[in-house]
Amino acid sequence: MTLSDSLREELKIPLGDLIPEYQVNKETLQRFVAGKYVISVGDQTTEKMINFGLVPSLQIVDNWEKQQKRKAVDAQGISVSLECQNPAASISQQSIATIKKAVSSKPPVRITVDGEEDLLVIPACIHAPPNSVVLYGQPDVGLVVVPVTAEIRNKTQNIFYLINGT
Repeated sequence: MTLSDSLREELKIPLGDLIPEYQVNKETLQRFVAGKYVISVGDQTTEKMINFGLVPSLQIVDNWEKQQKRKAVDAQGISVSLECQNPAASISQQSIATIKKAVSSKPPVRITVDGEEDLLVIPACIHAPPNSVVLYGQPDVGLVVVPVTAEIRNKTQNIFYLINGT
């Protein structure tokens, strides 16, 4: 399914708190992630967290950034490595099953996506365990921090249905 223009615009609105790029640092992020199950979506977001010494519980990457191949994020310390296929501008059933498997595995877990990981923020919010926070990049703007609440789960489920039509 192709994303409609209106849905593309809606998806540009951050799901949570937007931290401007110049304010993204270890101290700021620690306030949001301390004691939480942390899910990072995106190579740059994951790399940033690891460089700050804040290893995400679940890392979802695709080894691409702004449509250019990039060096893989350091996987040192990863307990479980999983892979899935997820075409651009979609959310595959395989990616959902992989996220479900990942959250029931011993962290830290890395999912490497063959395709595109951008929209996997949505199933990550839906299937995140209790006391979770999801982080993803807002290109050229900053980092979005999404505490997973019942409201966020409902909102992302609605977006999922709009994308997948099921």
